[in-house]
Amino acid sequence: MMMKLHYSPFSPFARIVRVIAHELGIADQIELVLAEGMVPAVPHEIVIRDNPLGKIPALVTDHGTAVYDSRVIVEYLIHHAGNKTLLPDEPVQRFRVLNLQALAQGLADAAVQYRYETFARPENLRWPEYAARQKQRILAAVAAASGYETLSVGSISMACALSYLDIRMPEIDWRASHSALARWHETFSARASMSATKP
Repeated sequence: MMMKLHYSPFSPFARIVRVIAHELGIADQIELVLAEGMVPAVPHEIVIRDNPLGKIPALVTDHGTAVYDSRVIVEYLIHHAGNKTLLPDEPVQRFRVLNLQALAQGLADAAVQYRYETFARPENLRWPEYAARQKQRILAAVAAASGYETLSVGSISMACALSYLDIRMPEIDWRASHSALARWHETFSARASMSATKP
């Protein structure tokens, strides 16, 4: 029995999981199940069967166990593959990686919230101050990014979050003030795992 992943090609969180699966060499063990027609305010009938929160990504293991939240899925896949490099055991390295992962996840979350507020929400119900706060979070996270040069859960998460910005909100020109990060992202985006998961 294969693992099953509910995903959307545009979700930065689902892409993190998919990139890591490719880097671990286990992408061929995962059946991708496209969560079509997901709307923020409406439960997705298929996804909710495997994740009571109705959010993607959601993984069903080869034993039939549901695992949700991209960070938990990532840790499960790393454990499943027996990998010791993407999330090191050594405490100092581990928490540096986890901190970068948390920053990248926060960046992706702020970007998705900004997208919902400025695009998905009906125009007459939009909250400009909330959107502005999400944009502040996006810019702060980009400015704080460091330690991304080493291949890890953290750097993969950051690359996927930045790619989501490029796809969904190119008007946020994060590269203009962060040339080193921009150069790294361009190089990282050429990896086979990134190419294979590009929306």
